Amino acid sequence: MARARGWAWVDGPGFLAVRSDSAHRVLLAAQPVVDAAALRRDLLAVFREWDSRQLCLEDPTQSLDFTDLGFEAALTMPMMVRDPGAPETPSLRRRPAVPVDTTAGGTQASGGEHASGGQHVSGGEVSGDGLSVGEALDEEDHAAVERVVVEGFPILQRLPWRRGQQFPADAVVPGQRSWLARVDGRPAAACVTHDDGVAVGFYWVATLPDFRSRGAGRAVMRAGLAAHPDRPATLTATLLGEPLYRRLGFTERGLARWWQFPATPVELRR
Repeated sequence: MARARGWAWVDGPGFLAVRSDSAHRVLLAAQPVVDAAALRRDLLAVFREWDSRQLCLEDPTQSLDFTDLGFEAALTMPMMVRDPGAPETPSLRRRPAVPVDTTAGGTQASGGEHASGGQHVSGGEVSGDGLSVGEALDEEDHAAVERVVVEGFPILQRLPWRRGQQFPADAVVPGQRSWLARVDGRPAAACVTHDDGVAVGFYWVATLPDFRSRGAGRAVMRAGLAAHPDRPATLTATLLGEPLYRRLGFTERGLARWWQFPATPVELRR
């Protein structure tokens, strides 16, 4: 992503730091930290050089404590992996699976239209309950994916949603694909996948509030998994998403501690 967007980055010993346009991002390596003091010094040198005013750091080993530097520790989040062919656990809210054609220009249900108004998702099919899913292939579908992600999470600094701010059209990462589900013709859920040739990562899995518990989130996840059947799939789960991922065959492989800087002011904490 740094290469695609022209951001600076540092691939240091035990960490990767990216100087994004908004919050600078740091990902620590998943291996055990041998020298915590040296790692802190290296990170602080980067933060000072970049004059970091807003920062997000992910520590998959939970080895470091940054509270003395004005960071705030968020909840730990499970790092999850799904091995190829892992079985699903049926949902208690049983519904038929939505068929997916993951090839560009794939089959369209009902001649490429939904019964509710003629919109479609490229490469998808529609189920009996008005749920359709497929890869986002044209500009309008990509805009719908972006809006669902911004409003579904929500990403507060991107609200109100403005086209092209979250996912600029000229900054697509090689191996990146987007998936979109519609309910009765309206964008409902979306996610982004990235295949690096070894594993496929799932990012920005989001469902708009009006469409939750209707199978749309499960549908976009299934679409991404079906497009990469021979790859292990990875993601970091939120509390809301974790039950769905477990039902889809993902298992927890560790817990990551997320840190944010600066810490939330005391008067704003609840």
